[in-house]
Amino acid sequence: MCTVCGCGTQAVIDNGKAPTAHGHGHAHHHGHDHDHHHGDHDHGHAHDHDHHHHGDHDHHHAEDGAVHYGKGIAGVHVPGLSQERIIQIETDILSKNDSHADKNRAFFVRNGIFALNFVSSPGSGKTSLLVRTINELKDRLAIGVIEGDQQTSNDAARIRETGAPAIQINTGKGCHLDAHMVGHAVEDLGPKPGSVLFIENVGNLVCPAAFDLGEAHKVAVLSVTEGEDKPLKYPDMFAAADLMILNKSDLLPHLDFNVGLCIANALRVNPRLQTLIVSARTGEGMEAFYAWLEASAARQAAKAA
Repeated sequence: MCTVCGCGTQAVIDNGKAPTAHGHGHAHHHGHDHDHHHGDHDHGHAHDHDHHHHGDHDHHHAEDGAVHYGKGIAGVHVPGLSQERIIQIETDILSKNDSHADKNRAFFVRNGIFALNFVSSPGSGKTSLLVRTINELKDRLAIGVIEGDQQTSNDAARIRETGAPAIQINTGKGCHLDAHMVGHAVEDLGPKPGSVLFIENVGNLVCPAAFDLGEAHKVAVLSVTEGEDKPLKYPDMFAAADLMILNKSDLLPHLDFNVGLCIANALRVNPRLQTLIVSARTGEGMEAFYAWLEASAARQAAKAA
């Protein structure tokens, strides 16, 4: 959450032309009905606190010797803030984000746009997965992409090489995309009715779990190099996802990775989670993802018909 990470408030949107800074402290008007107001939320926290003083914070030592924070009403630990103040800030941030997300979703549904929010830790192969998907489906689907990173437009440039339109959002110190940023990027991207929109979130398995962008589904991409216990370590993300893609399956012969255990761990967190095992590098298993994608996109387009 923003009260924990203190992520930044300035996002830069690059559509391949002149980058545009979208801060949250000025008025900015847009053509469609997202009705985004940049002053609506503040991700930072301006206060002084002593990181070494823990006397006022709720934490306890477990039998295994671990120290657990965030057992109060807000479920998080922030030095210098009471639990009551934390939950007030969280509620305010998420309610405003959800309002923007609802407007994004209404726009997507009205225009039959199938939006997916790809989430993962850095290095899982999200961009490679999207590049391969676009190259193999661009004659069958209209696809646009919103790329999220803290800095650089490298990933958007890779996407544009496929011929697909892409918008880069640089979040600066921010560790996730929010619905406000995505709404502006959608305006700049101008996705076609009936198209597919890929949103590649900032590499982070914590904060993006809590932020609805208006997507139809969150897709958690997990590399087989990351360990079978990742769904248990970051349960909120896998609980929020509808599909888990186990990527880099071509490396399995060289790794001590138990696919069955990983899936079982994910199902402990989210019993409804679907799983696909793929290699974005070799193409193994990608046809199953394409079938899921095309069927889901068709259902979304039918809602707008």
